[in-house]
Amino acid sequence: MTATSRRQFLHALNPLAKIAGFAPAMVLLVFVRDLATPVAFLVLAYALILVGARLTCRLLALLLLGLPAGMLLIGVGFSLWVDAGLVAGSAPVLQIGDWTLYSGALLIGFATALRLGSIIALALVGGLTTSGPDLVRASVQQLRVPYRIGYTALAAFRFVPRFGHELSVIRAAHRVRGYHGGRGPFARIARGWGYIVPLLAGAIRHAERVALAMDSRAFGAHSTRTERHLVPFRTRDTVFTVATLLASAAIFVVSFPWQLP
Repeated sequence: MTATSRRQFLHALNPLAKIAGFAPAMVLLVFVRDLATPVAFLVLAYALILVGARLTCRLLALLLLGLPAGMLLIGVGFSLWVDAGLVAGSAPVLQIGDWTLYSGALLIGFATALRLGSIIALALVGGLTTSGPDLVRASVQQLRVPYRIGYTALAAFRFVPRFGHELSVIRAAHRVRGYHGGRGPFARIARGWGYIVPLLAGAIRHAERVALAMDSRAFGAHSTRTERHLVPFRTRDTVFTVATLLASAAIFVVSFPWQLP
């Protein structure tokens, strides 16, 4: 984990603290049917992200425009799919011919959309402020995940940007050689087929190099390994986990979205 300012405190927290703090709430939100509870968690998640995360213009647009627009589309879509017979007792909102949109359908649709949006927002608290290597290291160091599994997953995770770099190199090489293939969707598909073989060959070469590097470092020969980059679980991580759990419990207690028999 790199040093960061106090206004970006989420980046300095242990990745497991951010997962443990909101994982119970994300599970319980699946069973919530009201509007107030997911809205409260949306406000909490947005407040934490806007205050404690480093946000680019692209990420800010995703949070302020993309996620609300997605919830709006999902809410409208689910409202249209609700069986009218189940909500016929509610007030009609829109009527076109024999078809009627009831307020109960809107309530169900937007409750579902807000529930999904709040789960995504809570996941983004850790997702936007945690790197893959730190998550793997924390899992190995605190959760005692076998390092053979953790670092193998980390190596696989690092294949993705490697593929992106090699794909850009292959595209540049094709352009230098004048292999454009024309324009249009069919030409794009044809160019894509031309990238597969060199990309696969590069992936095999990279996998062989990674395997040789791991063998040369006696990877898997011992039950434990030393780690140069430590991701400790500090007091501030405990405070954050406890605080988020208490805040989640308070929201559920105040709203209490479940009906008792």
